[in-house]
Amino acid sequence: MPKRVLILCTGNSCRSQMAEALWRNLAAGAWDACSAGTRPAGYVHPLAIDVMRELGIDIAPQRSKHIDELADREFDLVVTVCENARETCPTLPGAKRTLHWPFDDPVAAIGTDEQRRSEFRRVRDRIRDRIAAFLAQRG
Repeated sequence: MPKRVLILCTGNSCRSQMAEALWRNLAAGAWDACSAGTRPAGYVHPLAIDVMRELGIDIAPQRSKHIDELADREFDLVVTVCENARETCPTLPGAKRTLHWPFDDPVAAIGTDEQRRSEFRRVRDRIRDRIAAFLAQRG
């Protein structure tokens, strides 16, 4: 039976969506990953979709959802990836462990399309590296 992780962010449109797919990909079946938001945006950000496709991972079918949809599930781990989610995250009685891994919000990036895309890549890669390090230590 795979372990279960929930990745939380405010809008569930970018960081948590990328983290969900990266966790699933890197864990190769050892973890069941899902994500949610405290105030979901209602969409997955197009630049997040684009930079994940560069890695051969398609997150277009994923959807932005509210934490309430998952509140009754049990999780081995809950990871918040932004300050707001950590501060506003409801108590999840089914969470065995909670970690906070803050990542910059690439949606806040300004500049040309390529500069914004570069920020999405940078954040994606930081998320990937953090998950890979965690999995290498704890599986």
